[in-house]
Amino acid sequence: MKFENVLADINGFGRFQIMIIAISFLGRITLPCHFMLNNFIAAVPAHRCDISSLDDGGIFMNLSHAQKLIVSVPIQQDGTPSSCQMFVDPQYHLLLNSTNITEIPTEPCQNGWVYENTTFKSTITSQWDLVCDRRGKNKATATIFFVGVMFGAMTFGSLSDRFGRKIMLLVSYVSGMLFAIASAFSTTYVMFAVLRFFTGFCITGIVIVSTVLSVEWVDIEHRKMVGVMDSLSWTFGNTVFAAIGYFVTDWRWLIVAVTSPLTLAIITWRWMPESARWLIANGKLEQAQMYLKKCAKMNGTEELTDTLKRETLSTIVVTEKTDRTYSYLDLIRTPKMRKLALRTGILWFCVAATFYGISFNIAGFGLNIHLTQFTYALVEVPAKVSIYFLLDRIGRRTTQAGALLLAGLSLGISTAIPKDMTVTRTVVAVIGKAFSSASFATVVLYSSELYPTVIRQNGMGYNSFMGRFGVAVAPLILLLDEIWKELPQMVLCSAAVVGGVVARTLSETRKRCLPETIDDIEQTQ
Repeated sequence: MKFENVLADINGFGRFQIMIIAISFLGRITLPCHFMLNNFIAAVPAHRCDISSLDDGGIFMNLSHAQKLIVSVPIQQDGTPSSCQMFVDPQYHLLLNSTNITEIPTEPCQNGWVYENTTFKSTITSQWDLVCDRRGKNKATATIFFVGVMFGAMTFGSLSDRFGRKIMLLVSYVSGMLFAIASAFSTTYVMFAVLRFFTGFCITGIVIVSTVLSVEWVDIEHRKMVGVMDSLSWTFGNTVFAAIGYFVTDWRWLIVAVTSPLTLAIITWRWMPESARWLIANGKLEQAQMYLKKCAKMNGTEELTDTLKRETLSTIVVTEKTDRTYSYLDLIRTPKMRKLALRTGILWFCVAATFYGISFNIAGFGLNIHLTQFTYALVEVPAKVSIYFLLDRIGRRTTQAGALLLAGLSLGISTAIPKDMTVTRTVVAVIGKAFSSASFATVVLYSSELYPTVIRQNGMGYNSFMGRFGVAVAPLILLLDEIWKELPQMVLCSAAVVGGVVARTLSETRKRCLPETIDDIEQTQ
């Protein structure tokens, strides 16, 4: 007997499953906020060198503020003061309308910076002067966070298999909240970076465990729906984040605000059931029986609980046992599994790098970043709803490849649009974000169907690692604008195209039985 048969008897998608999805929702909405947090807390306000220390009581002191800027800071072509350079000595002759400043010696800001604070009251950029030659540290905070996410994904996946889904979900809730709140009260950049690493490490357990719990409690027919609904909870969190970021302009309180939903998640955790499938696989039949009876009661199928006897559940254990233990090494032991792992790994890296490269670049088009963040989030809704229908109509492979290639096309077009056409550039970027969002929502389901049952968990763990690696690289790609302004867009465009081409080499899984063993892969692909 299969576990799916038991779920079918007690209704595999009823009030009990909806309760699980609702409880998971409270914890999941904080994840996109933390993933996109760097867009706001590490925003770079307009800044210039601090010249207040130059008030030495001489001629300089008698000048107006505008005149002090003229004689102390070079003026850029757009008419604004230089962000990173100042004159070695005050150039009083510039007050006589002399505009030839090319030969005047300059130096990096010697006394810190002055920041514009109309959009953000405070950011980590202004807190620790992460500008100019320290700009790399600013982008590194996002990379450090996602490196934590990358290793946390593998760790929590393993721990949830060993100790259970429910308890590890609570561990992720509590530890993620503690590290996040602690990071809000950091006193140094190093302290902040370390705490952000551990925040990413712990908080990623929420998405891994809650997704597995949802999938393991629903029947086969509704798994696609649950996947899309989980993805939409991410979109909801991103949309709300734009509003929170608009009203909370201090970086410390913004971290506290986006972490606060975890308090409700911890309170409602007591009603979250353990995975009956995991309990049965680990021989805990009485607990599994208890949760299955609760499910039947909530779903109005109590008359069928007589079939949930210990003897019946024990047959599932026998059926699902394997003759050996599988590991990550099984992904590379055989030729066709190696090819599959290589292709899906590249695909996940390209999907993640493209999606987050676009998402992190909300300040790159010259428009209000809160409006851009909100638009980026809102466009995910039609993108994710559309793939629900496209997955079965045109297939997984075509949907995956098409979404990535169209995302790449949008990125390519945006580089050809003049910089002064900020609205047009943003519209094209939003379209690209929609396609990249559709590709991300597709790749999770598609990959789970490509891997055989015996190593599906290991396959998804490996793919998740590669995806997180792509996310960690995305902020570094944006630093390439120092070489050429359009280079980040071109790199992201190339990544999307490569991902689309690789997706075309994978097998179609629409309306096909899932592979069960490695032999199934070796014989059919």
